[in-house]
Amino acid sequence: MKRGEWYDLNGEWEFAFDDDHVGESAGWQAMSQEFSQQIQVPYVYQSEKSGIHSQEVHDVVWYKRSFQWEKNEEKELLLHFEAVDYLTKVWVNGQLVGEHAGGHTPFSFSIGAAIQTGANTIAIRVEDRNSVEQPIGKQSWKSSNFLCWYTRTTGIWQPVWMEEVSPLYIKDVKMTPDISKSSLQMEIQLPEHKQTAYFEANVYFDGEWINTAAALVKPNQQHLEMMINVESDAADFRVFQWSPSQPNLYDISFTLKTEEKVADQIESYFGMRSIETKEDKILLNREEFYQKLILDQGYYKGSLMTADYDQMKADLTKVKEMGFNGVRRHQTIGDRRYMYLCDQLGLVMWAEMPSFFRFTDRSMESMMRETREMVIKHRNHPSVIIYTVMNESWGVNEIYYRRDQQNFVNALYYQTKALDPSRLVVGNDGWEHTLTDILTIHDYNSNAEDLASSYQSKEEYVNGSPSKTSRKQNFAGGYQYSGQPIVMSEFGGIAYSSEGTDNDWGYGTRPQTEEEALDRFEQLMKAIMKSPSIQGFCYTQLTDVEQEVNGLLDHDHEEKFDTKRIYNIVAGTKTDGFVFE
Repeated sequence: MKRGEWYDLNGEWEFAFDDDHVGESAGWQAMSQEFSQQIQVPYVYQSEKSGIHSQEVHDVVWYKRSFQWEKNEEKELLLHFEAVDYLTKVWVNGQLVGEHAGGHTPFSFSIGAAIQTGANTIAIRVEDRNSVEQPIGKQSWKSSNFLCWYTRTTGIWQPVWMEEVSPLYIKDVKMTPDISKSSLQMEIQLPEHKQTAYFEANVYFDGEWINTAAALVKPNQQHLEMMINVESDAADFRVFQWSPSQPNLYDISFTLKTEEKVADQIESYFGMRSIETKEDKILLNREEFYQKLILDQGYYKGSLMTADYDQMKADLTKVKEMGFNGVRRHQTIGDRRYMYLCDQLGLVMWAEMPSFFRFTDRSMESMMRETREMVIKHRNHPSVIIYTVMNESWGVNEIYYRRDQQNFVNALYYQTKALDPSRLVVGNDGWEHTLTDILTIHDYNSNAEDLASSYQSKEEYVNGSPSKTSRKQNFAGGYQYSGQPIVMSEFGGIAYSSEGTDNDWGYGTRPQTEEEALDRFEQLMKAIMKSPSIQGFCYTQLTDVEQEVNGLLDHDHEEKFDTKRIYNIVAGTKTDGFVFE
């Protein structure tokens, strides 16, 4: 959803800690208040790249930045945040323009009424107590890192920017492909307005015009639904389908006009693909699809959960080079350039909501709201085929027998289906499933022969506890297997480092050499891929992260092993459909 002009707000900001929580009452949001430190946005103060790099706990932080602007009374100004952790209040020139709760999802404020010609100041207060009642994902809520939980983050950790638009502009477009009808369904959101407008969508593929759809918009009509046919004789079978082997993307432009004047124009893209289940198979574009995923924690040395475009592209390119056809983005939500790269490179993606860790009314309310925002962020990206709303009973530890926790996970499942019925949803990934489109299992057994033996008889293991490492039941009490596809959504986790220390953490016994680690990787892969009942896997994991050394890449995201050998192991057994020589 790209406009022609935008104003980058990343870079150096003034910064201050507010340990006594006096900033707001003392007027820190005022233009005259100066802060004592500087920080590089969008890096959090706990990271090296922020320029501060402090591990001290500060629950409240402030940001301030000044900029010059020529106010246009006929325009609106939008201030965008891709992610700020966790409670955010924003002032422009001392005037409160908005608040947001949530640490991983994007939000925007209209700030035109507070802007003036000349110097302007944005002040931001962020409060983050890293509470176990808020979705925090892999951030440690203890005084230090432990097991597979890492350094906490506080404040702005994804990009900040501004866009100048007309008062009547395109707020959002939801795009849903339907390959059975060779069409794209569009739902357009507009602000309140009093004039008649004209909306137009133009579709192109590889520079060639495909089709145009247009409609008049009535005064005060804020929601518009349209369908556009995208078939072409140039395609092999009516449409250019998106898949990992052929990540075809259509270009689409949206134009909004009033009285022949262009009010707004946006460039975007979409992919034509379907994802569904049929009996115990997963079908991509109506063909059986075996998923070979790798788990991506989304952490980076020196910058924690923040990555620039080149880092994301390098990681995902290596995923393809190692033979995987997808990623499970685990317990973090990447910025939209990450999803764009998956769309472009041809990697399916599981989008996952970060977990909370205590079941209360407050945590349920936060999780429902932020999961909704997570789905809205991902649903235009063709690479995203599955949503995971909970993981390993985190936050719902008694789900096996507690009906309230079961009902809550089911509520998340149904909310996600209501927002986006075109994708598959996993309710509680790994074990103790309630409602789910896929039976997912986590098993970190490091003995390949023993691992394979646990999954020989589908009839015996689907309603049992086949994982010898978790020992959890596949289904919560009162639920049972009903024919879903089965995916080993976490396994492996081979802990290897050539420079290992006593503080390194991982799964299973430690291999002593690179050859021993690769041999175990190969045997575990064969154990899973030879199972006729398992329809895909997610290997743990892409990179080493802080104390965890389970990665195929090291802490610097460089190769630890021979990439060609990994490719031969991963890509050599199962294929993604036909291969034409």
